Amino acid sequence: MVAAYRHSALIEQNRAVLRAADEDVAASVAALRPVVEWVARQSASRTEGGTTVRSTSLSLGAQLTLYDFGRSQLAIDGAKEQVLATRQALVGVEQDILLAATVAYFDVREAIQQVGLQENSVDVLSSERQAAQDRFDVGEITVTDVALADAQLAATRAALAAANGQLEIAREAYLAVTGRQPGRLDAPPPLPNLPATLDEARQIAQRTHPAIGQSQRQAAAAEIGVAAAAAERNPTLSGTASVGVTRAPEASLGGRYGSRNSSSVGLELSQTLYSGGRLSAAHRRAMAQRDQARSALLNTARQISQQVGETWANIAVARAQITAINQQISAAQQAYDGVREEALLGARTTLDVLDAEQSLLEARADRISAESNLQLAHYQLLAAMGLLTVENLQLGIPTYDPSQYYNAVRDAPATSKQGESLDRVLRAIGRN
Repeated sequence: MVAAYRHSALIEQNRAVLRAADEDVAASVAALRPVVEWVARQSASRTEGGTTVRSTSLSLGAQLTLYDFGRSQLAIDGAKEQVLATRQALVGVEQDILLAATVAYFDVREAIQQVGLQENSVDVLSSERQAAQDRFDVGEITVTDVALADAQLAATRAALAAANGQLEIAREAYLAVTGRQPGRLDAPPPLPNLPATLDEARQIAQRTHPAIGQSQRQAAAAEIGVAAAAAERNPTLSGTASVGVTRAPEASLGGRYGSRNSSSVGLELSQTLYSGGRLSAAHRRAMAQRDQARSALLNTARQISQQVGETWANIAVARAQITAINQQISAAQQAYDGVREEALLGARTTLDVLDAEQSLLEARADRISAESNLQLAHYQLLAAMGLLTVENLQLGIPTYDPSQYYNAVRDAPATSKQGESLDRVLRAIGRN
């Protein structure tokens, strides 16, 4: 899990998405600040007498929104809600990566056990085949019995080849998730503690699952969007100021070039009276998007509740399967031992022995899968409850702090001191 968390390019991708959302807050904040710009103009014109007259001007202007009846603040609030929603999405990606690492680990471990089981079965069947050959040589059985042993041994060797292939596939999946090949795998840790009841697990999921948190924030942003669309009808009060200098021929100087300074300040109050229905359409669209977000929240909550119920059932099923399979293995082992002894006495055929050995092999393979499914189902339930995170699992590694970048850019930094601070944040993010 640690390797997957540190190696995942998908997590890095979504961290960048979150940083972009942080910048949306900074852009919304910047809308309340003055816009300062300079303009330089150079023009030339020719008079009727053929004289060329040139004019040069340089001006510096500033414009500031003084009051817009809450539009800019609503934009800031909406951007903040989107940041919080994107943070929840990042937690969801973290859960997906850790669960993928868990699946890869148990797949490799199960594949190794299956290979070992098939190798042991090949050894046993090789002995059975040799025993059949020896009995055929002394006339106790027919060539048909030897052929049956050969066929069963060949089938088991094919199963071993398939198990080895599955192991290579599992190793590649492990490499893709963690960034390294699986070496000697440690035994799985103790199974995580789970809630006492299914209802308790569902309540935890409704409170902590990142998909629900993301949908809640998106619904809040959609509510703000409706208010922002309504606020677009409000007037805007702006202030302007400018200073400039113009160099051009002046009549008072006999047509010689002179400089003229200028300055101005002003207030502007404006409001859209008619937009052809654009503002009304935008308001209705925002209300539709709000309804969509509310429905998405309800649907997400239901899906998470379903996932918790399914994974809870999977745990119960796996436990029941292991109990039943253990009984099956015990009975199959006794049957195999008995059939083998009876075959030595001539009371059973070689086919009976092979069938009993195959039943025992299948039961052992089923137990390996059931044990792996039980362990994996516990982690799937943690993910369904929103608890499969580095912090909750206490993996003991530094984690990404989403507020660090946000705090550095939320006020739209422009000075060199703030820029240097932002550079340090970016370098720190790169190291994580």
